[in-house]
Amino acid sequence: MATSFRQTEILDIARSEGRVIVEALAERFGVTLQTIRRDLAELADAGLLDRVHGGAVMRTGVSNIGYGARRRMNAAAKAAIGRACAQAIPDNCSVILNLGTTTEAVARELLGHRNITVVTNNINVANILMANESCDIMLTGGALRRSDGGLVGDLATDAIERFKVDYAVIGVSALDHDGDLLDFDLAEVRVSRAILRQSRKAFLVADASKLDRSAPVRLGSLADLDVLFTDRAPPEDLARACADWGTEVRICPP
Repeated sequence: MATSFRQTEILDIARSEGRVIVEALAERFGVTLQTIRRDLAELADAGLLDRVHGGAVMRTGVSNIGYGARRRMNAAAKAAIGRACAQAIPDNCSVILNLGTTTEAVARELLGHRNITVVTNNINVANILMANESCDIMLTGGALRRSDGGLVGDLATDAIERFKVDYAVIGVSALDHDGDLLDFDLAEVRVSRAILRQSRKAFLVADASKLDRSAPVRLGSLADLDVLFTDRAPPEDLARACADWGTEVRICPP
């Protein structure tokens, strides 16, 4: 296959799945690992991909990966994280869930919980939990973002500030190696900050690929959270920082 056609298809895969893996591409195209690494390097030099360990992701920093692609990325890891997080949430409590495909994984695992109240600015979370007749659902209102079913803006923030809940479960677009929580949309970040303020315990659900990504808006820090649920151990420096902050790290392998 000519290089240009192969690289075009690599880009198509990255757009669809959010990430490409060197070994999988080499097998798919019947070429060597070195050839694929060269393709990825050239695509990165052209500003089309960002290299990460073992592969590459779509160039990030100013705009997020499409919602459909995010939902497919690391689905097994998100399911494991969602299951572990839901197990840490008891019956007879109140929870706020924000935007994100991993918080939606948590919602699916809350379908068996009894007598819970869920506040959310995520229409997808509300639709999932409608199947749980023992769950009271409170939607915040706000401006609807059609791309991912999110409710954002001042109305959403004001609604969140009317509650004081037992648990907050948030997702982020990126996690910096210094522990900063990062996202793309300032309006969404304002809602997430309010969620953290209005909760007694705060959980972050984030698969390890978030450490390979970047986003321009700072939401907060892992120091502000009680537990990080993720699928792989974070880098040693970040793990030590979490220990110093008193932020528990729970590893949830898929």
